[in-house]
Amino acid sequence: MTATPTQPYTPFVPCAQQTSRPRAGSRPAGARRAARDLLALVLLPLPLLALTLPAAFAGGGTRRWFGGRSESVRAEAQAAKDEAAAAFYELDTAQRDLRISIETIRAVDDTPAARRAVSDFEDLGRRIDEASHTYITAVDAHDLDRDDLEASVAAQARTELTRAKGDLDRVRQELDRFERGLGPLLDKAETRLARLAPAVERARQSLLAASNALDAVRGTRLRADDLAARLAALAPELTMLNQGAGQHGVAETLERADRVARDAEAVRVEAERLPERAAEIDHRLVSLRTRAQALTTRSEQVDPVLSELRRRFTAACWQDLQHVPDQAAETVRQAEAKLAEARTARDAQRWADALSLLTTVRALLNTTDEAVSAAGDRLRQLNAVSKDPQQEIERTRFAIRDAQRLAMAGRNTPDPRHARPLDDSVARLDRAIGTLEGRHPDYWHFLTELEAVRGTVARVVSQIRDDRGGAA
Repeated sequence: MTATPTQPYTPFVPCAQQTSRPRAGSRPAGARRAARDLLALVLLPLPLLALTLPAAFAGGGTRRWFGGRSESVRAEAQAAKDEAAAAFYELDTAQRDLRISIETIRAVDDTPAARRAVSDFEDLGRRIDEASHTYITAVDAHDLDRDDLEASVAAQARTELTRAKGDLDRVRQELDRFERGLGPLLDKAETRLARLAPAVERARQSLLAASNALDAVRGTRLRADDLAARLAALAPELTMLNQGAGQHGVAETLERADRVARDAEAVRVEAERLPERAAEIDHRLVSLRTRAQALTTRSEQVDPVLSELRRRFTAACWQDLQHVPDQAAETVRQAEAKLAEARTARDAQRWADALSLLTTVRALLNTTDEAVSAAGDRLRQLNAVSKDPQQEIERTRFAIRDAQRLAMAGRNTPDPRHARPLDDSVARLDRAIGTLEGRHPDYWHFLTELEAVRGTVARVVSQIRDDRGGAA
């Protein structure tokens, strides 16, 4: 838009719309004529000056004043010009203010809605330029300060200026409606802008805290090379943060600031925990070595247990345990080798490698512990059932009867889905009891069968409860 010649404010006008008109801030035509008259009077000879001064001061120059209808039309035209100028200035101010909002949205938001708002503003700007051009043309076409201004020309000027004001008012209304529709987008953009500076500052502070924590750790003779490398990798990110959102965009800068703050915070936490982590690794090294030595001693006791199992029970009761001594010895050897590797990794301050190796050692020792314990547990279970198998039988029968009562609760006949597996469990129990007859019963088969029966009964009970819970 272009300012009216009567206003000192001169807004921007596209080159295509600039017309020949007085520059903003220049003197009106009447003022320029008065200045020229005064200059001429100063330069005139004294007699002529004396003759001219009374007429200049008495009449205000050579301007002729019209009375009646002509002067009334001139005044109406001037009023129309002033009103159009005010409308033009208000529209220009509103457009400039709204452009700031649009640039804010453009910088922050790249959603389809935001791009559509920017495009709509550009279309609206073209309509504003057209209305402004009409106004400027009307202003430049008529000099209302002319002494010989005719009434018909003043009336035409008034008509054109009134029409120009109407165009300016209509496009101003469009601008106001457009501005009201920008509310949600502008609120979102301003919220993100409000987050920008705190987010960048938070990222910087996180980097500083991580650097300080790393320096403190190094003061305890812990190198923390991996943490130092991770922190160094954030240096380019900090450079881009310092370059600002103007170069990289608000959305990208916010995302980068959040990522830098998160990564730097992780480095800080790990750095502060590193002394504790080193002490924990040292403790686990000692603990696992002690456990490996204890398992070595326990594995040596498996052979006497197997010897007793062979002597007192059938082969089916112990043949799956024959590999335990050799397997335990081999597993302990593997665990000790991994412990040595973990110690080397810890001395080199390769903390992740040390922890991984210690996890492997723990798994190996757990496996060995279970195998060694299995032999002793087997002997105790077989001793117990060989002396009194009735205890296991009663335990299993109680589980079956309890499930049968639950299946019949609130029913005249049980659901076949529940009754059939329970009936099969009764038959299976009876067959297992039958295996105890004879000179050398297979007690281990007896125990495993009864355990399987109890497992089947437990599943039926769970199914009954689930069905009734769903029905409820």
